[in-house]
Amino acid sequence: MKGVATIYRRELAGLFLTPLGWVLFFLAMILNGLYFSAYFRATEGGVNDSLGLVLGQSLLPFWVVMVLLPPLLTMRMISEDARSGMLEFLLTAPVRDAAVIAGKALAATTFLGLLWSTNGLYALLLSALGGSPDWGLVGANIAGALLVSALFTSFGLVASALTSTPLLAGFLAFVFNIAVVSISFVRLPGAGDSELVETIVRKVDVLAHFQSFSTGALDTADLVFFLAWTIVSLFLATRLLEARRWW
Repeated sequence: MKGVATIYRRELAGLFLTPLGWVLFFLAMILNGLYFSAYFRATEGGVNDSLGLVLGQSLLPFWVVMVLLPPLLTMRMISEDARSGMLEFLLTAPVRDAAVIAGKALAATTFLGLLWSTNGLYALLLSALGGSPDWGLVGANIAGALLVSALFTSFGLVASALTSTPLLAGFLAFVFNIAVVSISFVRLPGAGDSELVETIVRKVDVLAHFQSFSTGALDTADLVFFLAWTIVSLFLATRLLEARRWW
């Protein structure tokens, strides 16, 4: 798609050439490293258990970072462009709106992917020290983390396209992320053990669909789940961006 690479380079450079991007990356890596060290000690040197816990088998730190970081990365991508006047330039440039959204989504997902790839560095370090990492588990963990990153990034872009205020966009994305992660633990009052409710929850349960990746398996149904919802969210963000032509 014409223009995707240009938008991608611009947004990725924007993430890495600003203090905010490096601060977020540094804090997330520190949190990741601290929890990995804690899990490694708690499992008494369990290499694969420690690697699995860092990316998803435990609610911390993966899901905390996932709820917080994508909104912070995406909240300025459309709303700030709208406020600064850059969005008007993009909308009149010979670039499709879908290319603008795709480029921004890829940039934010790449940023998060670099963060989650540190799990591979932990595995390499443990292997050099005599450990025996399960490379299938490591690969599945990183693949799953990338899919969740793409999904939550798409949510952030929808929120950013809804408003010209970055802080409001970040808040909306954060609230929605909390709701998505919490749905696994929520049951509607009076629903009881309704089979319909259970079916609906299973269909939208991000944690349940991520479980196969966090245990080292690659389930095509879970892969389709993340790709489908990401595409739907990016489509919605594109339509909201198109609507801004008339705002």
